[in-house]
Amino acid sequence: MIFMKKIVCLFISCALLILNVSANENASEISAVTTEITINQPDLGLQAEGVILIEADTGMVLYEHNADEAFAPASVTKVMSMLLIMEGVSDGRISVDDMISTSEYAASMGGSQVYLEPGEQMSLHDMLKAIVVSSANDATVAVAEHLMGSSEAFVAKMNERGAELGMTNSTFKNVTGLDADGHAMSARDIAVASRELLKHEKIFEYTGIWMDTLRNGEFGISNTNRLIRFYTGANGLKTGSTSTAKYCLAASAARNDMQLIAVIMAAPTSDERFAGAKRLLDYGFANYSVYKTPREELAPVRVTGGVAPELKAEHITQSFLINRGKEKFIEKQVQIAESLAAPIEKGQKIGSVNYILDGTVIKATDIVAGESIGRISFWGIFSKMVRKYFMLN
Repeated sequence: MIFMKKIVCLFISCALLILNVSANENASEISAVTTEITINQPDLGLQAEGVILIEADTGMVLYEHNADEAFAPASVTKVMSMLLIMEGVSDGRISVDDMISTSEYAASMGGSQVYLEPGEQMSLHDMLKAIVVSSANDATVAVAEHLMGSSEAFVAKMNERGAELGMTNSTFKNVTGLDADGHAMSARDIAVASRELLKHEKIFEYTGIWMDTLRNGEFGISNTNRLIRFYTGANGLKTGSTSTAKYCLAASAARNDMQLIAVIMAAPTSDERFAGAKRLLDYGFANYSVYKTPREELAPVRVTGGVAPELKAEHITQSFLINRGKEKFIEKQVQIAESLAAPIEKGQKIGSVNYILDGTVIKATDIVAGESIGRISFWGIFSKMVRKYFMLN
């Protein structure tokens, strides 16, 4: 009789435990408010109709003027062409070792070129050097035809990909940037495409070239972007100029683990586009820096009602921008529940690490479950309690 009473008590205890777990299922929800840093934009005296400066990792805009008006972009268009080519390399549709044949149409391109002959073959590696370093229209068309079957199909893909990236003020009519009615890009859209392009790290093998050769050393090329040689940290990206577009530039540079992208549209002279980009980059590097959140060593978290008594917690590290010199004043606050109710899915947010500057949370990074923990069944709990009971007795 006494034994049966104890068994009934165990049943009741198990039921109460399950009810308690269910009542506290949402007790682990953690939230934090994130506040962006304030951008104070000075007058940099830029002579250009549209400009923007962004930090590539976060996409944060550090400076802008008339950034959403569409202008003729000239060969800065090739940022988008280069993006599609590098995406083709990344997904295996094309290799830098592939040989590209030059069509009659590609060879007929005017403007900047490397004087490809109809039927001439060149590796994609060399074609990319021609496109990136020399802004070669003939090479751009040849690769576009090879990758998509025709330059028209490539242009259609440029417009499709631009829409996917949210480039709402861009319309592509050709792959080269030669003047055409309706062919236009905004400074912001160029920055968006440039940021996406720089995610393909292999492009830096080409954008950082100052001088090189093609055709087994017989044809010399030099970069149209003189910042590559004369600006510390410059690593890209693309120049452009026509009588309609005036002088345009998408310039990229990296210092102290911060990658910036500056765009200049419709500058009156070539000198001014480079000087303007330099002023933008100088402003960004002088006033901002990237703070990389350190990885937190987290203790296991107790689990109630689970098939395991605890789970490992993982901290998702991130980078964010701060005003330069503020790094040493950042404080951090870890928020995580003392216990969690099962079931818990791997990757589920279970807390956060808040980074605080001047009393304000400027960034919140997630703490997530490093494993899945299922809910223990009634009979699982009962079995454990029975085993514990008999061990004690």
